[in-house]
Amino acid sequence: MIWFMVCVFGGLGAVSRFILDTSIQRWWNRVFPLSTVLINILAAFFVGLAAASYLDRTVSGATYLVFVLGFCGGFATFPAAVGQMLSLVRQRKVWSAALYLGVTLFGTMASLALGWWLISLGH
Repeated sequence: MIWFMVCVFGGLGAVSRFILDTSIQRWWNRVFPLSTVLINILAAFFVGLAAASYLDRTVSGATYLVFVLGFCGGFATFPAAVGQMLSLVRQRKVWSAALYLGVTLFGTMASLALGWWLISLGH
């Protein structure tokens, strides 16, 4: 039953990503792929919240798996980030690609840590 819920929540995550990505792209029409960066940072934040909650035993292992593997797995878009970085390099926009890589790596790690920290404040 858990595998089915992971699939359902993965679909919900993918649809959520599509809606958010489309909304951001309508607003941001530039070379830098902001929507993918923001989505991945938000996904990392969710994973930080979920991981800390699981280790704190606030949520069950099944809930953690369904949310992280399902929803966050469908929501996050790291393969798109790699493709967009390569596209920037091919267009000879090396500084944009380097900035994109740095913001993606630093932003996701900082966001994950922030999510973890917020849950730890309750104890």
